[in-house]
Amino acid sequence: QVRLVESGGGSVQAGGSLKLSCVASGYSITSCEMGWYRQAPGKERELVSTISTAGGITTYAGSVKGRFTISRDNAKSTVYLQMNSLKTEDTAVYLCAACRSYWGQGTQVTVSS
Repeated sequence: QVRLVESGGGSVQAGGSLKLSCVASGYSITSCEMGWYRQAPGKERELVSTISTAGGITTYAGSVKGRFTISRDNAKSTVYLQMNSLKTEDTAVYLCAACRSYWGQGTQVTVSS
């Protein structure tokens, strides 16, 4: 049974930083593209960032480019999202996805002005 568990969310003031983690169990993510998505209240789920299986290729939504960094440690079955210079519009539930098929429950990120 595949399980993805996100952590690291919280409340922070604008301009602050958070680092999210997503730990996979019951499944090897080494063959999976991993991604971070977010969903704000009343909005559709948005793709934030992806990282290829070996970590050599990353993509970012335009709204987070230059502020967020995705990385992965396959030995630890973990994917990270370092979020810097946070803005109020980054407030959302952040979800981790493996192979665009398996999803975690999400972690709340709240950025206040």
